[in-house]
Amino acid sequence: MSHINYNHLYYFWHVCKEGSVVGAAEALYLTPQTITGQIKALEERLQGKLFRRQGRGLVPSELGQLVFRYADRMFTLSQEMLDIVNYRKESSLLFDVGIADALSKRLVSGVLDAAVVEDEQIHLRCFESTHEMLLEQLSQHKLDMIISDCPIDSTQQEGLFSVKIGECGISFWSQNPVPDLPFPACLETRRLLIPGRRSMLGRKILNWIHGQGLNVEILGEFDDAALMKAFGAAHNAIFVAPTLYGEDTYNDENIVEIGRIENVMEEYHAIFAERMIQHPAVQRVCNRDYSALFKEA
Repeated sequence: MSHINYNHLYYFWHVCKEGSVVGAAEALYLTPQTITGQIKALEERLQGKLFRRQGRGLVPSELGQLVFRYADRMFTLSQEMLDIVNYRKESSLLFDVGIADALSKRLVSGVLDAAVVEDEQIHLRCFESTHEMLLEQLSQHKLDMIISDCPIDSTQQEGLFSVKIGECGISFWSQNPVPDLPFPACLETRRLLIPGRRSMLGRKILNWIHGQGLNVEILGEFDDAALMKAFGAAHNAIFVAPTLYGEDTYNDENIVEIGRIENVMEEYHAIFAERMIQHPAVQRVCNRDYSALFKEA
């Protein structure tokens, strides 16, 4: 029996992942006719139909599902090999990091400092998005690591690992003093800005507010801390930010701390794929002691 044509198998794999010939053609910069011809050649080689119509799309047949399982393992493994070979061949060590957009940029910067050492050239590329989008990009080999506020369960996310880096206390802030009421009752005197509820911290704060029985008016949800602060100052609203910001960031901006939440913390986790476990920058980020960075937080 002759060997299988791996180009045909690769095109089939893309059609399965994209759900259509047109989608695969766009991803591969080929014409749909070329993809269709390659799939037909593979079906002749395997002596069976690989797809069946479902609505306007294609889904793998029983034979197609079997072939896809093997093809997915093959091409995922080959991509892992290329990732490892490529980062070792670059003149500068390439390190692509995804940052959950709700995290404090000041603390993330301190974490990324661990990736940089003086005796090694490194090319650091950072991308911001939601935790879910970053996980998808990590699984597609488009990122080497994620820094997020959510851990992952390695038993549920096969091939992925997470390391808790640290945690940061949270405070409420305002540009002007609030009426002389105890915290947290004073939060009811002004409109409130919080992190988006799609973030772990946003959900924690909402749960805390409900647990305190507070009747607050939420003016807005912001993932970007700088935008939240600016909008809060413009609208005389109370906003949320890491406690450590009071040390020097807000010291000269007439922003006062209203109060702190003792039992709600913003967590920082490094998430990476098993294939990147030997990446020098991944090792440095995961092995660094961040106690000094988070001590005041």
